[in-house]
Amino acid sequence: MARPERNDNRQESDLIEKLVGINRVAKVAKGGRRFGFAALVVVGDGKGRVGFGKGKAKEVPEAIRKATEAAKKNMIRVPLREGRTLHHDTPGRHGAGKVVIRSAQPGTGIIAGGPMRAVFEALGVQDVVTKSLGSSNPYNMVRGTFDALSKQASPRMVAAKRSKKVSDIVSRRGDHKVGAAAEQ
Repeated sequence: MARPERNDNRQESDLIEKLVGINRVAKVAKGGRRFGFAALVVVGDGKGRVGFGKGKAKEVPEAIRKATEAAKKNMIRVPLREGRTLHHDTPGRHGAGKVVIRSAQPGTGIIAGGPMRAVFEALGVQDVVTKSLGSSNPYNMVRGTFDALSKQASPRMVAAKRSKKVSDIVSRRGDHKVGAAAEQ
């Protein structure tokens, strides 16, 4: 039993943790103000798994610890193309926050705003272009990004759903150009 625990600890230490934001809230009481803190954390392994969590506490380190634990519990797997970008463009939304994430050419880098950048860095994506529309609230942006990422499907997943071969789903790179030239 001790061996799997060690393996789990090693796996957790390989995770990338990104602090997206900390909110301070004040409650006015008889003796003065009482402060509370809320933290938003994104956790990923850099290889296609990512999760986010929020934690609240009277002190910042405790809020961050709670958020990190919550993020580790709700990690999702996202299929990546060539381990560097997404398979297709996807919109996502949460509340008034809308995001559009697009796959990109090699060498493009991560073109994304703060909260979305943290998600893609933790996910291990190297080339992606994003746009956030509507709300700039970090919670809505992160949840909208996760909504879009959860809609990602690899050609293998689509082929399995349709009972086809992957080669039937994915056209070879030169085929669509040859077909367009033949039509002209």
